[in-house]
Amino acid sequence: MAPLRLLTFSTLYPSASRPNHGIFVENRLRHLVASGEVLASVVAPVPWFPSGAARFGTWAAHANTAQRETRHGLEVYHPRYPVIPKLGMSVSPWLLYRATLPMLRRWCAENGRPDAIDAHYVYPDGVAATWLGRRLGLPVVITARGTDVNLIPRYRIPRWLIQGAIRDAAALVAVSAALKQALVGLGAPQDKVTVLRNGVETAVFHPPEDRAAARAALGLTCPTLISVGLLIERKGHHRAIEAMTSLPGYALLIVGEGPEHARLAAMIERLGLADRVRLLGSRPHAELPALYGAADALVLASSREGWANVLLEAMACGTPVVASNIWGNPEVVRSPAAGLITESNTAEAIVAAVHRLFADPPDRAATRAYAEQFSWDATTAGQLALFARITHRPA
Repeated sequence: MAPLRLLTFSTLYPSASRPNHGIFVENRLRHLVASGEVLASVVAPVPWFPSGAARFGTWAAHANTAQRETRHGLEVYHPRYPVIPKLGMSVSPWLLYRATLPMLRRWCAENGRPDAIDAHYVYPDGVAATWLGRRLGLPVVITARGTDVNLIPRYRIPRWLIQGAIRDAAALVAVSAALKQALVGLGAPQDKVTVLRNGVETAVFHPPEDRAAARAALGLTCPTLISVGLLIERKGHHRAIEAMTSLPGYALLIVGEGPEHARLAAMIERLGLADRVRLLGSRPHAELPALYGAADALVLASSREGWANVLLEAMACGTPVVASNIWGNPEVVRSPAAGLITESNTAEAIVAAVHRLFADPPDRAATRAYAEQFSWDATTAGQLALFARITHRPA
C-alpha cells in the first residue's frame, strides 16, 4: 500500500531563523515519517514583516525566514500572512486562511492532493485548517497543545470559532488527559479526542558523559536549579527567582529569552541575587542536554501547560524536577524517581519542594530510566491508527 500523504499545517514549526520554535511539532512529525508509512510536507505560515533588521527581534526572524526550506528531509513552506495589532486575536484565523489558500491550491495542483491535513494548535491554526480542509475536500486532525484550549477560549469570538473547528475536524488529539477534558468541556465528544502525549528524544537528551566537567564549564560549585522556557509571565521564572531568597546556598540558571528579560534582570538585582541567579539567554537545542545534566533539579513554575516537554528532557538527562501543580504536570511526574509536584504554585511551595527533594534525592540513573518510558513509539502508533481511521485505510 502507498504511504499516507499528510500536509502538516501549523505556525508552530521551527525554521532556520527560529530553530527552537515549535520543535515538539517537528519531532513528532519526524518520528511519524520515520515509520515508513507516511509521507509529509509542512506548511508553516509566518507573520509578514517588512524588515529583517536585528533590532526588531522576533519580527526580524519572521522576515528572515525562507519561503521554502528542507529540514530533516521534509519540505517546509513558509507563506506570509498579515497580523493586525489589537484586532489580531479575532481575525487571525481568517487572515491565516486567506493568505494560505492560494498557496495550497497551487501546491495541490503541482503535487497532488494529500490524504489529510495534520494541524497543530487549535487557534488560530486549527480553525484556519478546518476552513482549508472544507475548500480542498480534505479531512483535518487538530492537535491541542495548551493555551489554545485552556486560555484562548475565555474570549468570546475565539471560543465560538474554536467550537466550530471542534465540530468540523475529523478528529482531535490532546497531548494530555487534562487537555482532552478541556476539549470535551468545549463541546467535543469524548470519542472524538485521542490522547497522544509528546515523547522525549532520549538519543539527544541523556546524562553527560562527564558531569563534573559539565558543571565546571558552567562554574557550578553548589546545588543548582535550572528553569527553562520563554521569558514570559506564565512560565513563572519570577516565582523561581523569588524562591531563591529562601534557598541560601543554591544557585539558579534561567535558560530562555523573551519580553520579561528586563523585568527578571531587575528583580534579580533588587533581591540581591546576582551572585546566585544567572540569565543565560536563549541556547541552541543541542546545548540543552549539557545544561540539564549539569543542574541538580529543574524547576517548572508555569501557570499553564499542556504537556511540558522540559520535564521529560531534564529527566532524560538524569535531572529530577520540581513542577507546579497545574494540569498536565501530574501526568508527567508520577514517581519519586521523576521528582515532585509542588503543593501550590508559589515561591514558598517551590522552596518546600526543593528542600524535600534534596533531603532524599532520587538516583540520577533511576530518573533517566523513568524518562525512557516516554518514547515516541506509542505516539507514532496512535497517529497511524488515527489517520488510517479518518482516511478509511486498512489499519
